[in-house]
Amino acid sequence: MGWPGEVRMSAETAAGDARAIMLDFARLTGLDPPGAGPKRYLWTDAFAVCNYLGLYRETGDATFRDLAIRLVGQVHHTLGKYRADGPKSGWISGLAEDEGERHPTVGGLRIGKRLPERGRDEPPDERLEWDRDGQYYHYLTKWMHALARVSRVTGDPAFLGWAIELAKTAHARFTYTTRAGRRAMHWKMSIDLAYPLVPSMGQHDPLDGFVTYGELQQAARVDFPGSSFPDLGAEIADMAGIARGTSLATDDPLGTGGLLSDALWIAWITGRGGPGSGGGSGRDPAGWLPRLLGDVMDAALSGLDSFADSGCMGLPAEYRLAFRELGLSIGLAGVTDLRRAIGKSPALSGGDSSLQVQAEALESYLPIGESITRFWTGRENQGTGSWTEHREINMVMLATSLIPEGFLGI
Repeated sequence: MGWPGEVRMSAETAAGDARAIMLDFARLTGLDPPGAGPKRYLWTDAFAVCNYLGLYRETGDATFRDLAIRLVGQVHHTLGKYRADGPKSGWISGLAEDEGERHPTVGGLRIGKRLPERGRDEPPDERLEWDRDGQYYHYLTKWMHALARVSRVTGDPAFLGWAIELAKTAHARFTYTTRAGRRAMHWKMSIDLAYPLVPSMGQHDPLDGFVTYGELQQAARVDFPGSSFPDLGAEIADMAGIARGTSLATDDPLGTGGLLSDALWIAWITGRGGPGSGGGSGRDPAGWLPRLLGDVMDAALSGLDSFADSGCMGLPAEYRLAFRELGLSIGLAGVTDLRRAIGKSPALSGGDSSLQVQAEALESYLPIGESITRFWTGRENQGTGSWTEHREINMVMLATSLIPEGFLGI
């Protein structure tokens, strides 16, 4: 296809660069050495946890496992509690200190934005809202995934238990029934989850919720069969109903990358028996998962077409947003595993080759991901304002793009 930078970076070079980035991230944000006022931001930290786990599995160095676990603790003690500059203190859940330690996610987790949240009676300001605190559903699902990854890598079920408690809370507070009787979601809620800050629904939030709940339910069943985790069957069924018929197509590269990650996880969940039992979710008796996977891949192909035609990859770094492009690179890194997962799953490949054809079409875009990653590893491109303005999130997502297995695995 002729995109620049198609020469592959060696795995050794990629891992070395990712290691340096993540050690620098720990220093910059007060994780290691521990700082008195650590800089925690939920989206970035979810990817960072997965990166540390990936480095641990790649190198065997327990330092990275310990960094992942310490980061989880910092996030819970910072974003699971009210802001220091606000009128309330303690755990967002309202639990006493000791009980909050045992259930740090049951009240949800703050985004970590620099400005306080908008008050209930304060008029909205669309521009300012991007810098105000609160809770984002799609950040919470990323944290659920990160916690599930910690449980799988360490064998400790406590992290998965916290993920499931977070899923229960988020679903109860973000979803609602409209006056017309339809189920829907809010995009952003107040810190205490008492009222919506942005009442509209995020385009991919229902899909993310369905996939993430399925991951958690399956992890509880397969990885910890003797444990008594709360069942997410009702939430899975509810989110499936909200997701059905939702438009998925997007020209946002970060959104397209998220579709690709969700596609991989749908294929793996389906191949391992579906999202689980309970609440009517069953083992996909109606065969909806293959249709959903086809819709997700179709939307991703549309997004990739749009991105390839946009010409943005030919622009200088100061006119590009690294973390949005790197989100696409991360999603593309899982496309080959997606094709393989479809081929191994009778539920996805039996008697119908259309999903394989879609996956092969997605593979033709792999050079885009490699080009994005190589572009943003360039020191000259990291010296621009577009990089430094979003330094931590850019750093972490570049590291994920270099070693995607820690994030993409389930």
